[in-house]
Amino acid sequence: MTILIVVIAIIALIILISTFKVNAFLSFLIVSILAGLALGVPADQVTKSVEKGLGDTLGSLVIILCTGAMLGKLIAESGAARQLANAMMNVFGVKYIQWAMVVTGFIIGIPLFYGIGFVLMVPLIFSITYQYKLHPIFIGLPMLAALSVTHGFLPPHPSPSALVVQFNANMGLTLIYGIIVAIPTIILAGPIFAKSLKGIQSHPLETFIPVQSTEFKTPSVAVSFATALLPVVLLMLETALPYLITGSSFKNIITLIGQPSIVMIIALIVATISLGLNTGRNMTKIMSIYVDAVKDIGMILLIIAGSGALKQVLTDSGASNAIAASLQHVSLPPLVLGWLIAAIIRACVGSATVAGLTTAGIIAPLMQQTHTDPNLMVLAVGAGSLMFSHVNDSGFWLFKEYFNISVKDTVKSWSVMESLVSVIGILCVLLLNFVIK
Repeated sequence: MTILIVVIAIIALIILISTFKVNAFLSFLIVSILAGLALGVPADQVTKSVEKGLGDTLGSLVIILCTGAMLGKLIAESGAARQLANAMMNVFGVKYIQWAMVVTGFIIGIPLFYGIGFVLMVPLIFSITYQYKLHPIFIGLPMLAALSVTHGFLPPHPSPSALVVQFNANMGLTLIYGIIVAIPTIILAGPIFAKSLKGIQSHPLETFIPVQSTEFKTPSVAVSFATALLPVVLLMLETALPYLITGSSFKNIITLIGQPSIVMIIALIVATISLGLNTGRNMTKIMSIYVDAVKDIGMILLIIAGSGALKQVLTDSGASNAIAASLQHVSLPPLVLGWLIAAIIRACVGSATVAGLTTAGIIAPLMQQTHTDPNLMVLAVGAGSLMFSHVNDSGFWLFKEYFNISVKDTVKSWSVMESLVSVIGILCVLLLNFVIK
């Protein structure tokens, strides 16, 4: 009966979001309360479980997500992202322009949230398309594949960051594993797959060609690279240095500096100087950029909090343990099972974040009982959460409208690319699991 109630709750969540178009945060709250009551949680304890789930989830993520959004917004506003793209073009040239787009998308995708990265990079794709008379999808899809992979696999993006917390994984190690998995996934789902799409007719609107601002100085290429990649470097150093340094005092300092929230604060302080003050922007202007950035991710924060509420209700009611006990008899490996659950929810709901975080509450107890590597589970669930983007996903419509193509061609290009990212991603995770065992 417990499992049936949980299944009904998840189906209700999917129907509320996808059919009735109810906001995901409100859907999580409604379903969490009703599920708690149905699962036998005392009426006076249901709201306490919901509030605890909200607080526990946001408490460890607010700093990371808000500072990450601020950093990404400043990278976009300052022109640093464009500098990175231009540098890649100069290195690779027109002949290997696809690879320039891939590397640019990957580098920019790490600090930028997906929506910001998409809106920022698509005009760049079109400007290159018009300048060199190239096929838009052939050029653009590899870059968007890189953005998608970083969004689903790599901290400090919302879903993988939240999964790291919920699975008690290591942020730095997850990032390293994620990069290892991301590289072959991007290559196969991006440049190689895009070669089969040259027959699709795409006529991007000239409206989307970017207009450069001359009001402020543009940061140099070196400064742009250093600032954008600083969070990644610091997280990797935190993972590697404890093995190289033996002094306890140094280890304590490294541990403090290597905490994801401290990493993002340091990166934001550096960016405020290098991409803000040094480009002619005053502190008032920089702070207004940061305010806008937090507004952009406000709903993402609430959705993540809502998923934490559902997770807490499932935990307090004992449903999570019951599900874990029943799933132990399923012949699928935990990593594959986590991927499959996330993939099904993603296809139904259309949100990678909702799919990943909903799966976390279901799979976490099983993962602990089977001693599955939590860092790899983050990646497995992340891969599943990217499966088959279609008409219920905003990214599907962004791609269709920006590239000005039919729904059929959007499915053939965008939806298939996302599915390839998901399938190749889980295969790479399983291979990595085999290697590190």
